[in-house]
Amino acid sequence: MAAPRELSIFIDESGDFGPVQKHSPFYVLSVVLHDQGDDITGQLDKIHGALQSRGLSADHAIHTGPLIRREHDYRWLDLPARRSIFRVLVDFVRLCEVTHHSWAFSKRELDDTDKLVTAMSRAVGAFIRENLAYFSKWDRVVIYYDNGQREITNLVNSVFSAHLSNVEVRKVVPSDYSLFQAADLCCTLTLLREKIATVGLSSSERDFFSTSQDSAERALKKGYFKTMDRKRFGT
Repeated sequence: MAAPRELSIFIDESGDFGPVQKHSPFYVLSVVLHDQGDDITGQLDKIHGALQSRGLSADHAIHTGPLIRREHDYRWLDLPARRSIFRVLVDFVRLCEVTHHSWAFSKRELDDTDKLVTAMSRAVGAFIRENLAYFSKWDRVVIYYDNGQREITNLVNSVFSAHLSNVEVRKVVPSDYSLFQAADLCCTLTLLREKIATVGLSSSERDFFSTSQDSAERALKKGYFKTMDRKRFGT
């Protein structure tokens, strides 16, 4: 008997349900999809080794927002060290057999929690319906989320279960799954793309991504957005 075909979906978010503020104009939701039949052990070994070589534990959970802003675990690291860690996660996603999809919602347009949650539920539901043939071919679809925000936990449980009969939802510990950290990366890069198109990057984001040759915007487009676009679901 053939082994059951299992799809893993890792979900992360960037933003909050509070009023729109200059530093928080968008809410971003990202999913990373992985066919469990595709072995990524070699890439996991690489990312764990790369973290250790940079003075971090093998199971360190990379948080890209604090990494860019030099906060929390990264407040003692200089810019080259933080950039190197960021690149480790980008290369992991680039080399893994995964795809991703993200949504960005304007908090200025969706100016209360109910409107925002409704818009997200509709967007995720539409994504599932448009790709129902893909999702239905799996024997099991396992959704991983860290229960970081109650509204997203409720959305995950209700929307996926309403459209698919083969869904299981599990709470994830970020340090246990590098693919959950990949979803964090997708959120951050989606947010940065939206900010470039609208309100502009923050000073910490400009400092982090700009180089002697390119502005932060150009460096992001050349070095990161193009890489991630090649991994977009459906491309």
